[in-house]
Amino acid sequence: MSDDTDIPTLRRILGTTRTIAVVGLSANWYRPSYFAAKYMLDHGYTIIPVNPAYREVLGQPCYPSLRDVPVAIDMVDCFRKSAEIPTLADEAIAVGAKVLWMQLGVISEPARAVAVAAGLEVVMDRCVKIEHARLFGGLNWIGVNTRVVSSKRPRCAPQ
Repeated sequence: MSDDTDIPTLRRILGTTRTIAVVGLSANWYRPSYFAAKYMLDHGYTIIPVNPAYREVLGQPCYPSLRDVPVAIDMVDCFRKSAEIPTLADEAIAVGAKVLWMQLGVISEPARAVAVAAGLEVVMDRCVKIEHARLFGGLNWIGVNTRVVSSKRPRCAPQ
């Protein structure tokens, strides 16, 4: 089942989140995880790379796992296979994250159930960069149908 999170909820999550741990963030500029994280970093979010293969990504120290991150995490953004998400959900719960976000194509109902039962909000099968650009970044200004109809321009996420 794909995600059914409504627009006001997505807007609230992106507007209140400040620190995003990106699990599976690659140091290769051509990977989706890299340009999604770079976009969010450029829009005022604190990005924490989580990948045991690197010491640093995007100028930020990289950690081998969520449990090694020394600061509070608002959102865990998962660029991993669906089969790995239940373990990441458990780690997100253990570190006190507020949101478990699964990228496009990543779907795990068991992880959703565990995370929701622990009080986390869950967004599944969506890209954080695309949703931010759609709701705050002006995609509609260049002619992309964002499926958001309003007579008022939305306020940008806090910087």
